[in-house]
Amino acid sequence: MKLETLPLSGLDRRGWVLRGLTLTAATGTLVSAPWVHALGLTADDATAGVRTALERGASVAIDLLGRPDGFLGNPKVRIPLPGQLQDIGQLMRNLGQGRRVEELETAMNRAAEMAIPMGRDILMAAVRSMTIADARGILTGGDTSVTDFFAGRTRTPLTERFLPLVTQATERVELAQKYNAVAGRASRLGLVKPEQANMQQYVTGKALDGLYLVIGEEERKIRRDPVGTGSQILQRVFGALR
Repeated sequence: MKLETLPLSGLDRRGWVLRGLTLTAATGTLVSAPWVHALGLTADDATAGVRTALERGASVAIDLLGRPDGFLGNPKVRIPLPGQLQDIGQLMRNLGQGRRVEELETAMNRAAEMAIPMGRDILMAAVRSMTIADARGILTGGDTSVTDFFAGRTRTPLTERFLPLVTQATERVELAQKYNAVAGRASRLGLVKPEQANMQQYVTGKALDGLYLVIGEEERKIRRDPVGTGSQILQRVFGALR
């Protein structure tokens, strides 16, 4: 079987490990040169390490965000009113309407928390569809290559999956029914970005931003401290790349 050797140009200091790796065009698995075995890596190890990193990042993010207060209680991903509508929300609070604003913001974040677990199968399907080019990019890429892989492969299908769920979760809130009309006018005045003019689309986009943010945090943990993951395969593969 003919082997397709990975290009070696432009590799960083971790490239010396990858110089012993090739990929089979037929199976997409990694094949290691003999001296890589001296480092404790095998073809199966390298392939499994990439897939484990992908699966781990996705699972951690879903488990963290797809639960009560996963968004609402996490300041890194909490979804606020967009743009200048935050000023309107503050004005409403000053006028004694704070409860209604809080109800809307809570509904927005709860909708994101509800939607996130519904994307697990799409994320795992992306892992299974990993190609030769994907594996190469993840192994030779920077600290966000796993995140970039997921964002590029899943953002469109996850948007299509999440949007009806977010719509269903927010349409019961009275203030939410008025959001799009107010945001639409604000968008035409340049006070709100076009992608923020529809609440359901805005919440869906922010939910995905939060998902990829947490995947990125987990990826950096793996690369920075593979031993700390407690996974032997991640220790072998990502430890060898350090």
